[in-house]
Order: sequence, then structure tokens, then C-alpha cells
Amino acid sequence: MATTLLVRKDRPSQARLASADDDSLAPGQVRVRVERFALTANNVTYAAFGDAMQYWRFFPSAEEGWGIVPVWGFGEVVQSGHPGVAVGERLWGYWPMAGSAVLQPCKLSPEGFADGAPHRAELHPVYNFYTRCNADPFYTADSEDLQALLRPLFTTSWLIDDFLADQQFFGARRVLLSSASSKTAYGTAFQLRQREGIELVGLTSAANRAFCEALGCYDRVLAYEDLAQLDSDVPCVYVDFAGNARFRRTVHTQMTDLRYDCAVGGTHVAELGGGADLPGPRPTLFFAPAQARKRQQDWGAGEFGRRLLAGWQAFRDRVGDPAAPWLRVRTAASADAALQAWQQLAAGGAAPDAGHIVALRG
Repeated sequence: MATTLLVRKDRPSQARLASADDDSLAPGQVRVRVERFALTANNVTYAAFGDAMQYWRFFPSAEEGWGIVPVWGFGEVVQSGHPGVAVGERLWGYWPMAGSAVLQPCKLSPEGFADGAPHRAELHPVYNFYTRCNADPFYTADSEDLQALLRPLFTTSWLIDDFLADQQFFGARRVLLSSASSKTAYGTAFQLRQREGIELVGLTSAANRAFCEALGCYDRVLAYEDLAQLDSDVPCVYVDFAGNARFRRTVHTQMTDLRYDCAVGGTHVAELGGGADLPGPRPTLFFAPAQARKRQQDWGAGEFGRRLLAGWQAFRDRVGDPAAPWLRVRTAASADAALQAWQQLAAGGAAPDAGHIVALRG
């Protein structure tokens, strides 16, 4: 019996649990027990952009109007009909919000394999690859929770920083980051902090301002309603993790020398909207795999991996510093607890220092 967390495609805050018997495996397939995965605002973004960015297609739901949100985490192979994948192997990758997943391994290597399921053939390969933990340089057993919570988000953060630097910040001297308490935003700020000559301004709710200031990676933190305190004529870039259409218009109207609008996420689910008829540059969606592909071509895959690994290790160590952790892991060890964690996140009610890890069983 497998438990799945289903989300309304048109209303991500509405979710429910469903159970079904496990299907029998076809030749060449493997069944993986999804042992633990992270729930973050990034997953809410997946739901918010599920149709536009094809996130609903990774793990299709049989129920009309309901979808399965992809999550990052760890699983263990419990049944194998493929000679190249052993029972007991531990895998890192992209899973359904469910207790188990069936994969169809192809393109096997010592490092991992891709899921060759026909419905995933046209989807981006970065999301289709499953890494064998025993061959993963990012993996350490004692940091699984931080890896699940932060690794995919930090990869996006690292690539945003690299993209902006590659573009010479479009001539800007200031970077504005919305939803500054979100993990992807402060991961980006952590990287940008190492660049010279760029002022970092975190924009957040009044309730999360103290948390963002305590991180130490922003030069200045403002509540959204205090944006007018900034000099409006400083050339700036807006990195938008919130997706709040009304606030985006405020930024475009008040910042008279806005050079670039980098649209990343949608943490403000109730306030999402398009970017038509705005003064200044049109918002441009950031697609991390495209920048990753460019840098792998520029530097080679080996050098790209080494640079990303070094950045990840520095960020992981800072976030998990026992003396002053940025993140406190909270584990949901039942299906009902997982549902509650999702509903809290989708409603925007999670504490900024909370990291939700889910074990969806029963």
C-alpha cells in the first residue's frame, strides 16, 4: 500500500492524502521506497508553476484536477527488475510526494542512472537523473537532511549568482531580493556576498525582518512596505523569489534605473501574476538548467562540478553551524504530519528557520 499526497492544481493550499496498492513491476523497472524528502517554498513554486513549467508531468496523477508535486530527497531500492540496479541501493533525486516510486532505469553509469519512463522523455534531464549515494561527492550520511532541504535550492542560488556575475550585473550596483527569508534567496545572497561592489538588499515581511538581518548576508533588510526608503535612481537588479505581481509593479514603478528583473519563484502563491505592461525591463524567468549547461560548456563538466561542490560545502557548513544554525530541521514522520506541513507551507505560514523533512509512511 502506497500513500501519496495530492495537491489541487489550481489551488495548491488544498491537499489531501490518497492510498493505493502497489502495482506490479514490469521488466526493467525498480521500486524505490522514498525514505525522506524536503518540503520547502521551492515545492510550492513547483505547484504554482506546475502547468507552465511542466512540473505536473513528472509524476502524473490519475485524478483530474489533482497533481503530485515533485520533491528532492533520498530513497532506497526495495525491488529490482533491472540487473544494473541492486536492492538496497540508496539514491538521491527527484521523487513524488509519496511513499514509493517506480523507475525505469536507463543510461546507467557508476554514478547513477536516468528514469527512462516514456512520459519523462521530453522533460529536462537534470530532473530525471538519480545519483547513487555511494558515488556522490556531495553526499555525507550525517548531512542528509540539509542536502534534501538545501542542495537543489543552493544549486539554483549558485547559478543565479553566476548568471548575474556573467552578465556583469547588467551594469547595476544593487541587487534587490524578494522573499529574503526563503532558502533560495539567502543562498543567493550568501554567494553574492562574495562579489565586490554590489549592495544586497533583502525584502521581506515585517515579521521575518529580524531573521533576515541575523543571517548577516544582506547589507540591508527592508519590509516590503518600506521599499521607498531606498534611493530610486541607483542602478539595480531585482531577483524575484516571491512572484508577487503587485509588489513587482511597485519595484518597477519606484526603481527608476531597474536594469533587469530576474523571475525565480512564487512563494507568494495568493499574489502571483504576470509581468505585462510594466515600466522598465520585462521580467525574465530564470531557468537554472540553462545556466548550468552554459557553464559546463564554458568550463567542462569536471570543473563545473568542482566549483559547485566547493560552494555547496561552504554553504552547508554555515547553515548547519551548531553555534548559530540558520536552519532547524523538523521531521514529519507520518502522512498526516506531512499533509499539515504542506498546508502550512502553501499558506505561507512556516517559520523562516524551519526545515521540513518528511517520511511519508502510512
